[in-house]
Amino acid sequence: MFHQYYKWIRCFHAVAKTGGFTTAARYLHIGQPTVTDQVKALEERFNVELFLRSGRAVRLTAAGEQLYAITQGLFGQEEEAMQFLQRAHKLRTGLVRVGAVSPPIALELARSFKRSHAGLDLTVSIGSEASTLSGLQDFDIDVGILVEPPEIEGLHQVPYRVERIVAVVPAKHPWAKKRTIATRDIAGEPVILREPGSKTRHRVERACAQQSVQMNCVMEINSREAILHAVANGMGVGFVTQIECIPLPGLKVVEIDDAELSISYSLCCLAVRKDRPLIRALFDVAQQDDDKTAD
Repeated sequence: MFHQYYKWIRCFHAVAKTGGFTTAARYLHIGQPTVTDQVKALEERFNVELFLRSGRAVRLTAAGEQLYAITQGLFGQEEEAMQFLQRAHKLRTGLVRVGAVSPPIALELARSFKRSHAGLDLTVSIGSEASTLSGLQDFDIDVGILVEPPEIEGLHQVPYRVERIVAVVPAKHPWAKKRTIATRDIAGEPVILREPGSKTRHRVERACAQQSVQMNCVMEINSREAILHAVANGMGVGFVTQIECIPLPGLKVVEIDDAELSISYSLCCLAVRKDRPLIRALFDVAQQDDDKTAD
């Protein structure tokens, strides 16, 4: 019965809003007799007169005025909801939540996304691989940026970009005068590494192992920013991806001539959500960025 009441009240509201039964019918995209019958049924059911009729002209009664004040709020919110959905459909409003293991990678993507979709909101949270995956699975974030994530059932993955790993050295270090070094040059150098489990550390250790290079790890630090400061202060040499290297006084960046020393980033979301408009829009922007990088 509530559904029937809703149709009656909706027709009443349309007549009150547009000023007539014919205009209300056009507004609702239904026949004028239907509107007349619905309003009549409402008046008869509750034994109340809502309109004063004079030919084609209608005027609200006192009871009609009071009811219209209520329906303006009711159907005004309905119209607002539809306008919101229309804007969301056209990607003019909405929020995308991104989780990432790399601040620079995430912020570059965020900048490109906002340039393409200025009306959309975007949040970025930085964390570990485990926290990013957990955020995806718990619906706390929509898209994750991860380094070569494991194959997980239900996780949609798209390769995003590849970043080379570079050496960072104190400005007075002999490498500072070189444009590139070889992996074998790392032998004997005091090295500052990320914590075990770091993908950058894994790549460096793997490259050294492949060439039988013995590393001299003098310190472990679980922050790439702290490693850069430690290197700038002459405490050893370090390794970061090129995009994550913050220029600091006393710090020099040197390329490493080894194709093994690179990091591949992927864009991830739950497979069941990959076709959601906002998520798909972010993936499209990422693909455009990747195409520009390839060019």
